[in-house]
Amino acid sequence: MTKASTSQHGLTRRRFMATAAAAALTAGLFLGAPRAMAAEPIKCAGIYTVPVEQQWVSRLHKAATAAAERGDLDYTYSENVSNTDYARVMREYAESGYQLIVGEAFAVEQEAREVAAEYPEIAFLLGSSFKEERSLPNFSVFDNYIQDASYLSGIIAGSMTKTGNVGLIGGFPIPEVNRLMHAFMAGVRETRPDAKFQVSFIGSWFDPPAAKETAFAMIENGADMLYAERFGVSDAAKEKGVLAIGNVIDTQAQYPETVVASAIWNFEPTLDKAIEEVRNGTFSAADYGIYSYMKEGGAELAPLGTFDGKVPQTALKLVDTRQAAIMAGTFIVEINDEEPKSQ
Repeated sequence: MTKASTSQHGLTRRRFMATAAAAALTAGLFLGAPRAMAAEPIKCAGIYTVPVEQQWVSRLHKAATAAAERGDLDYTYSENVSNTDYARVMREYAESGYQLIVGEAFAVEQEAREVAAEYPEIAFLLGSSFKEERSLPNFSVFDNYIQDASYLSGIIAGSMTKTGNVGLIGGFPIPEVNRLMHAFMAGVRETRPDAKFQVSFIGSWFDPPAAKETAFAMIENGADMLYAERFGVSDAAKEKGVLAIGNVIDTQAQYPETVVASAIWNFEPTLDKAIEEVRNGTFSAADYGIYSYMKEGGAELAPLGTFDGKVPQTALKLVDTRQAAIMAGTFIVEINDEEPKSQ
């Protein structure tokens, strides 16, 4: 990998190709390999366009690290990979004998699929706004469908805002962000029907200063509750003494007087399913988005932490009722991928 665009951890191509024995060992571990080799960890590479500390990517990294620790994966990764370099990094891992490649194809969809087509024996599991394509059987997609938890966090937010003025700051107005914002706003209206929303996108997946400045502007415009889809929002909320709702990860410990609740994404069910399919030689094109649903264990509402006892009981009872219905399949949180607007 070029040092200018990526940071690589673990085995490198040079080390892997150093001996014929290493190559022979991994040759039998591709898709369709005999079950006799199941005990061997699957060679998995993660390719990320942002640092692994970033919310979304951190969940992939966490799940893959856990799988490596229990012996299911031999995991390495590259972070800060530019979009223009993404295909090259994919090819280097493919050429180095990796059996499962995970990452994000949102900005490099065509290029990623072209690479996957060149390596039909390798399983590709990439975040994408598109569904599976049966013509490319080794390319599966996923997304963080955590609208269930986002909706529940909105119920809590609506009960905690004093002004009813709620700000939402996101990265880009793409489906995977839009649906969470819509779900959150729907939850807010459950406990604050007259709520008003300020919505803004910073045009970056990782720009905490920009997110912070946008949050400051919303607070100046009356918001006393912020939806922190990006890093930096909770910092502004903390400085100005307003509340925030977290997204994807739980930051309550870092902002104990600021972050009331968080919608958590668990990537483990998604990755575990892919590991099972690769090991069994049955990996094929599929939409893994369903494994992010709450009833699949892919989403949850984080503990209230220091806000335990501060959230109105009526709101908590509604959260319990709705969550039970979500798990039972009798209540469906709407998936709205359209760009949300201020209202």
